[in-house]
Amino acid sequence: MGMKVVESTVAVQAVPDRAVIAVSGFNLLVAPEYLLLKLFERYRKTGHPKGIFLEVNPIPTAPGRVLDRILEELYRDEDQDFLAGMLVTYPGWSPYLQKLIEENKIEGYTWSIGTASWFFREVSRGLPGVLTKVGLGTFLDPREDGGYLNELARKKKRCRIDVVEIDGEEYLFYRAPKPNVALIRGTTADEIGNVTTEKEGAFTEILNLAQAAKAEPGKGIVIAQVERVARYPSLNPQNVRVPGPLVDYVVVSPEEYHRQSANITYDPRISGEVIPPLKGGETMELSTKKVIARRILLEMINLVKRLKRPVLVNLGIGIPDRIAGVAIEEGLSEWVFTTVESGPFGGIALGGPDFGASIGPFAIISQPDQFANYEGGVIDAASLGFMQVDERGNVNPSLLPGRLPGPGGFPVISYGSPRMFFAGHFTAGKKELRVRNGRLEIIREGNVRKFVRRVYKVVYNASLGLEKGQEVVYITERAVFRLTRKGLVLEEYAPGVDVERDILANMEFEPLISPKLREMDERIFGEEPMGLGEEL
Repeated sequence: MGMKVVESTVAVQAVPDRAVIAVSGFNLLVAPEYLLLKLFERYRKTGHPKGIFLEVNPIPTAPGRVLDRILEELYRDEDQDFLAGMLVTYPGWSPYLQKLIEENKIEGYTWSIGTASWFFREVSRGLPGVLTKVGLGTFLDPREDGGYLNELARKKKRCRIDVVEIDGEEYLFYRAPKPNVALIRGTTADEIGNVTTEKEGAFTEILNLAQAAKAEPGKGIVIAQVERVARYPSLNPQNVRVPGPLVDYVVVSPEEYHRQSANITYDPRISGEVIPPLKGGETMELSTKKVIARRILLEMINLVKRLKRPVLVNLGIGIPDRIAGVAIEEGLSEWVFTTVESGPFGGIALGGPDFGASIGPFAIISQPDQFANYEGGVIDAASLGFMQVDERGNVNPSLLPGRLPGPGGFPVISYGSPRMFFAGHFTAGKKELRVRNGRLEIIREGNVRKFVRRVYKVVYNASLGLEKGQEVVYITERAVFRLTRKGLVLEEYAPGVDVERDILANMEFEPLISPKLREMDERIFGEEPMGLGEEL
């Protein structure tokens, strides 16, 4: 009965050459680092497996962690034949993966997180790929870049996106090889391979990865990394995320390779084992990032007033992930329910390489189900960061020449959410901004313009958003714009700001000016809470 619990060397021995390997991991959340390490150690010792292709969503690593270190070694080895290519939705946490792709040393493909999540679910049903409107009119559209990150990928076309028409409407059809190996992670496995996730911050799509590997044609193998082994049948069946018959091998990992997130070994508040109080605590320091987060929260509270009920929202990485903390300061956590792409509802989303985890979530669902909430417009609104906005309202969140952080969940969320509140500083580069005495002070202006005539790559298509009836607002520390059919309209400016000198002169195009142009709410720039809880 305990035959499935094996040493790591036994498990990775089963991975064949040229395997297509699906690997779980939202950054380090449910990332099977130990299995990746042992798989690579086998290659270094024996030369096998070679020619593997990884399908990861978004990426099972953080800077300096196992996969990043493996990719560094591969980059420095001109003769490596371990890795042939990768489908990755966020290569940003691995500089060496970006170098491998940019220098055409491996095939590089990218989709959105939600599309990749649904791909594994669809493949497990025996379907060839995912049909969706996400990506139309953006860099993912095959009439643009088609998800190819380099020329090698464009030549090999192992993963591809095609335009199809149904009843006169265009869709995109995403296809990739079906995985024949899945490396997944949970907390506990019993002797027959049932896997639970009680100490994890999310469980993403580990079940779907296992199903995709096991589906016909060509049933593959599933290897699960866990922290501990329990006796069968001692696990609560309601807690089993991956049933034992879908798992071939179970490997117990040392703690070093089984962290909850990049900077957290284990915190019971992240896995929901302890629910902390969300009122009180330290107040966030007043900064321009907090100013932007507060202004977005005002939009959400106005939405609460309009709908006369609490709202469900998504918060992206960066400035948007501060909104949850501001909402708690204002006593609004029961009016604004936040979600994170990996599956958590509520709590305080963590940022940086810890993104994906939340402190004190009240629910955690699967990643494909979470993205159904986004793509289908189940949520009421979303806030995502921007790097560039153009005169049509198109948004580029992260792509620049020589830089491949990837789209992450941005394409799905920005396509599906009925209301989009894009967040970012007005300019980039070396700048010095200060909030003092209820005013914004621009001590040194950023030397990089973010409101440009044309974005480098379209990741949010504003024209399609307008066709769908989306409400779209662009919020910075000094200016608020609204998307209309005539273009961007400047509606608000910060106290202490000169509209002509500090806003219009730092844009590559002229926005429309609202006849009701006004100063931003002065409470946003004050040291004290805004009192939004009392308003409701």
